[in-house]
Amino acid sequence: MPRESQTQRATRARRIARALKRLYPARCALGHDNPFQLLVATILSAQCTDERVNQVTPTLFARYPLPSDMAAADPAELERVIHSTGFFRAKARHLIAASQAIVARHGGEVPRTMDELLTLDGIGRKTANVVLGTAFGVASGVVVDTHVGRLARRMRLTKHDDPVRVEADLMALFPQKDWIEFSHRMIWHGRQICLARRPRCEQCPLVSDCPGSREFLPSARTH
Repeated sequence: MPRESQTQRATRARRIARALKRLYPARCALGHDNPFQLLVATILSAQCTDERVNQVTPTLFARYPLPSDMAAADPAELERVIHSTGFFRAKARHLIAASQAIVARHGGEVPRTMDELLTLDGIGRKTANVVLGTAFGVASGVVVDTHVGRLARRMRLTKHDDPVRVEADLMALFPQKDWIEFSHRMIWHGRQICLARRPRCEQCPLVSDCPGSREFLPSARTH
């Protein structure tokens, strides 16, 4: 198979983006009512499903509605509330420390820039991109979670495993105005069709533009 040029890859990427737009909403699956709730929910979503996070956050937000409330939280009590999301001790530390910084350095308001968000405990580019894009409409980058990274590699939009390099490749392929919506739709597709172990390539409308599907279609035909 001839090597794909960057122009050919960009053309294919645009077709993928158009197909995703027809298939999925451009919305975040994490329940939230404000930027602080979204930041908290995104921290909890690490190594955890959004469904589980959404089961935990109503109780969590009722008990700690403001950054000042969470900043003053008893760690053991907070750990009990978020226990089912996994890695609860580390997540509780991150939530308390980030909330304390929001109160001390940002007047109780979630900051609106990448640089400021990255200074908060437990916040990396993925979480910062989620908050900036979904809460503030700021297209600072492409959210690269496990779904987006997996799909980008299968679609041969990147060859990298490192999320930062994956993000750079995707940012180069898509116009900035599409970064936020593209991220959301890739995540939906990863949950519903392009599953980690057994992607449903035979049901996928993107299959003709996904070189990685060739690894799975033969086995799909035999089952």
